[in-house]
Amino acid sequence: MKTAVITISTSVAAGRAEDRSGVELAELASAAGAEVVAREVVADDRAAIEAVLRRQLDAGVSLVFTTGGTGLTRDDVTPEATRAVIERDAPGFAEAMRAQSLRHTPLGILTRGVSGIAGRTLIINFPGNPKAIRELFPVIAPTLEHVVTTLNHEGGPTPGH
Repeated sequence: MKTAVITISTSVAAGRAEDRSGVELAELASAAGAEVVAREVVADDRAAIEAVLRRQLDAGVSLVFTTGGTGLTRDDVTPEATRAVIERDAPGFAEAMRAQSLRHTPLGILTRGVSGIAGRTLIINFPGNPKAIRELFPVIAPTLEHVVTTLNHEGGPTPGH
């Protein structure tokens, strides 16, 4: 499961903050069996985020996990950039993560992260908080191998169904 982890943060991209969320997300992905083949940092800029996502799609990764840029500020444009790149929605991942987040904090309702498919790649937006990533990653982890298998299936019944 070739995976890219993209940190979206202007302060991290400028070297003013440490990338704790990207590190956390990459570690959890690896522990879940993903092969993290790329780690990138990009500022909160819609065109730049889209370009990074498209570069990872062109590289052939199966999974792209983003962290950051999913809140309510004007700079939080990760969902819009993701929507511009995906071809099909896969909302269950984002919905399940929001539901899990609400178990930990009422502020979980504020996240605008999305999830969807571009080609044979699943993109999931995570919040930019390491604690939130630790709380939310276990929700999606059990599905990842099946997702990759399904996205790479050439048609007909899905294996195991």
